[in-house]
Amino acid sequence: MSSEEYNKLTKKVIAAAIDVHRELGPGLLESVYQHCLCEELRIRGISFVPQAKLPIVYKENQLSKTFRIDILVENKLVVELKAVEVILPVHEVQLVTYLKLSGHKLGLLINFNAPLLKEGIRRRILGEL
Repeated sequence: MSSEEYNKLTKKVIAAAIDVHRELGPGLLESVYQHCLCEELRIRGISFVPQAKLPIVYKENQLSKTFRIDILVENKLVVELKAVEVILPVHEVQLVTYLKLSGHKLGLLINFNAPLLKEGIRRRILGEL
């Protein structure tokens, strides 16, 4: 996938998230935003997997515990959702960790509790696109 294709995919997901935020506003639970964003992606014909399992491999052994990516879009974009007052460094580190563990290169951290959604979006790239 080229960097231009990654950019187009990112813009589509951000546009869907903005529509959800315009409709619902801030102040709800993360699970509500996740459900509505998934519905918006479905309406737009964008493939995704909600709560995508991410296995934990420790010293070459796969453990029974798994992480869950909030939404994996088109098997290329990791989307981590929040509904918090402020995005903290730990939230951004969580996204980068999911990128490392999954082998994906691009991630979005979207905080729906921001007054303007664009203020609550962080894009992270791991390596080169």
